Amino acid sequence: MYDKGKVLIGLAIFLVLALSVVGYNMTAGDNKKPEPEKPKGYTACVKSTDYMKSSHMVLLNEWRDEVIREGKREMVKTPEGIMVEKSLQNGCMHCHTSKVKFCDRCHEYASVKPYCWDCHLAPVEPADGKEAI
Repeated sequence: MYDKGKVLIGLAIFLVLALSVVGYNMTAGDNKKPEPEKPKGYTACVKSTDYMKSSHMVLLNEWRDEVIREGKREMVKTPEGIMVEKSLQNGCMHCHTSKVKFCDRCHEYASVKPYCWDCHLAPVEPADGKEAI
């Protein structure tokens, strides 16, 4: 009455196809975690490494709201005691000088396209691989 055999065969075919796609994606390609270039001469950021890996956009959005919408431009102190400007370009990019070697490595791995550079000017990356000025 319900064609139980056909339903089970169809379900089995669907599961095989779905799981084969998932299995292929899990085994294909390079799954190494990215190693972003660490800033030279600095050992700590404004927040912990774990926080920055998972929530740096939260921090950048808070800074944007405080600076642009509330006019709060006070500096932020790192654990090393260094004062940092609440700014992507004058704060973050002061230490993390290469967008390609720092930002892009993780964003490409995570398949995210941040909108930072819709408003901010992306730092110029030298063609010879030397540090940007």
